[in-house]
Amino acid sequence: MKPLEGQVALVAGATRGAGRGIATMLGAAGATVYCTGRSVRGNLASGASRPETIEETAEQVTALGGKGIAVRVDHTVEEEVEALCQRIRSEAGKLDVLVNDIWGGETLHELGLAFWKQSPAKARLMFDRAVYTHLATSRYAVPLMLERDRGLIVEVTDGDSFGYRGGVAYDVTKMAVIRLAFAMSRDLRRTNITAMAVTPGFLRSEEMLDGFGVKEANWRDAVKNVPDFIASETPSYVGRGVAALAADPEVHRRAGRVVASWTLAREYGFTDLDGSRPHWAEYFERTYGKPYTVADEAAYASWLGGSIEIVCPDWPKY
Repeated sequence: MKPLEGQVALVAGATRGAGRGIATMLGAAGATVYCTGRSVRGNLASGASRPETIEETAEQVTALGGKGIAVRVDHTVEEEVEALCQRIRSEAGKLDVLVNDIWGGETLHELGLAFWKQSPAKARLMFDRAVYTHLATSRYAVPLMLERDRGLIVEVTDGDSFGYRGGVAYDVTKMAVIRLAFAMSRDLRRTNITAMAVTPGFLRSEEMLDGFGVKEANWRDAVKNVPDFIASETPSYVGRGVAALAADPEVHRRAGRVVASWTLAREYGFTDLDGSRPHWAEYFERTYGKPYTVADEAAYASWLGGSIEIVCPDWPKY
């Protein structure tokens, strides 16, 4: 019995990487998955340097036992996002899972460069592609969940801590996604809809493999040049984590929080595709001899009990 049989998911940004891994694993659990992105066969996204398409992702979803539906959407265009959600309502009549994995910042982040040397234009485009798109997609997708008072929203980020990420624009983008999950959870606190954030570890994505000159079959050959790559994981690992969250009747306990793929693997008992269970935090502590910080309940404490919720406890207006 597939745990997500009959559920409908939207994975926004499903072309490759974590988005594809999440879409395919939701499919493997039986879900119908709308796979969106800008790259389609015969018409890759403007400036795209990768060959992957949303049709490929949808076909993989179907091959694994789900139903994959590819829809070309530019999530920076509000009208296209609204039309997508209207289509989902018309065809499926509901939405159970929303995954916001839109990124598009591969050529924009300037890690290791001081902010006064970074390009404001690149930063602005990154914010537009990787933060605005998440907010706009949630704006039009969540009403489908509200109609049934149930659902799961997953914001895909990088890192399960509030620590600096090595570049101001990149750091603000990834922290904004974590904060977005938290803020949405506050607006949704009187519903049965859960908003949260999830992070993969060192992702063995298509782009990363190509960058290191290896394939999935021989990925360990890259470890001699990049030792930390030994602790990497496939996109399916975080995908299995999201599928487990979607099947968990008590997922609401994670509302507003960020959680890592390796933490989910320990809790739900799944492995990566090769049977391994990568754990970036343990690898980090063992290799670098420093504690790995995580955004636990203590870290979130100062985010809770804001004055607006005390002065105006009935906000927001539904």
